[in-house]
Amino acid sequence: MGQAIGDILPLAIGIAVSPVPIIAIILMLITPRARSNGLAFLGGWVLGLVVVGTVVLIVANTAGVSTSSGPSKAVSAIKLVLGLLLVLLAWRQFAKRPRGAGEAPLPKWMRALDSFTPVRSLAIGALLSGVNPKNLMLNAAATASIAQAGLSGGAQAVVLVVLVLLGSLGIIAPVAVLFAMGDKAAPMLDEWKTWLAANNATVMTVLFLVFGAVLIGKGIGGLS
Repeated sequence: MGQAIGDILPLAIGIAVSPVPIIAIILMLITPRARSNGLAFLGGWVLGLVVVGTVVLIVANTAGVSTSSGPSKAVSAIKLVLGLLLVLLAWRQFAKRPRGAGEAPLPKWMRALDSFTPVRSLAIGALLSGVNPKNLMLNAAATASIAQAGLSGGAQAVVLVVLVLLGSLGIIAPVAVLFAMGDKAAPMLDEWKTWLAANNATVMTVLFLVFGAVLIGKGIGGLS
C-alpha cells in the first residue's frame, strides 16, 4: 500500500494545485453565505473526486489491470495518452496566456457567486473537481495506478481516501483559514486570490507540462 500511495502522491498534489477552483472558493468565502457555501463547495469537490476515482477503480478492476508480472500494458498506454493530452493542454494554455501585465479573465459564473446557494456551490465544486480536464486526467491516472497495484478492496479504498484528501488540500486550506481566523482571514485570502489570478496561466502551463511528462514517462516505462 505504501508503494501505491507513493505512486499517486505527485498526481494528488497536481489535483490540489488548481488556481481557478481555489480562486472560486476564496471569492465564495467573502460572500454573505461564506461558511455554508464554502463547506458545500468543499463537499462537492470531494464528491467529484470520489465519484471519478470510484468509477475508474471499478472499471479497472473489472478489466483485471492488476498483474503479477509488472505494469498493465493497457494502463501504461492510458497513462501515455493522458500525458500527451496534458502536454497539448500546456501548449494551449501557454498560447492563450495574457500578454503584458494583464490578468486572464475569470469565468463569468464567478460574478454571480453572491447569489449562490449551498446546492449550487456543491454542484460547482463537484464539476470543477470531477469534470475539469486536468483533474479528470490526473484522477484517472492515479486511480488506475491504485487498481494496478494488486491491493485488496479495503486497501484500495484507503489509498483512494488519501488521494482525495491530498487532492482537496487546495480547497481545504482557504476554508480552514476562514473558520480559524473569521473576518481577519479576508486580507490573507485576498492576497492568495490576487496572486493566483495574476499567475494562473503560468501555474497551469507548468503543471500540465510537469505531470504530462510524468505520465508519458510512466507510460513508456510500462510499455517497454
